Amino acid sequence: MSLRVIPFAPEYADRFRDLNKVWLEEYFYVEPKDIVLLEDCENTIINKGGYIFFAEYEGSIVGCFSLIKLKESIFELGKMAVDKKYQGLKIGQQLLSFAIDWAKKNNWNKIILYSNTKLDKALYVYRKYGFKEVELEKNLPYARSDIKMELEINKL
Repeated sequence: MSLRVIPFAPEYADRFRDLNKVWLEEYFYVEPKDIVLLEDCENTIINKGGYIFFAEYEGSIVGCFSLIKLKESIFELGKMAVDKKYQGLKIGQQLLSFAIDWAKKNNWNKIILYSNTKLDKALYVYRKYGFKEVELEKNLPYARSDIKMELEINKL
């Protein structure tokens, strides 16, 4: 499989929004925080010290994820999506592996993520890559979140 993981470029901003809206609308709804992140991802993620990467497969952008800076060396893995037509090719796993390698290269301490227990396939993959469930705090960033996971990078 000829998959390349490429960094954010402004011409991909609409694809980032659209890939994420599909899964959000299928399983949940687009929340106010999603709108802020998806409609102006360059200002709300990139310009605040975060990252967005894309999966390019056979010349098409078929997946994406973001790493949103929370604190120095602690990032939230979010907005991970793979086009339905390309699911089952382990593209999400390749993106997740890339994210973990990126965190190691940058000497981060931790990656956290918020998810929902109805996304059992995603949770299976997160656990496979070493993410552990941790206690949910109050005032969650997303109403749909009923699980929080983290991966301590400096222990790998």
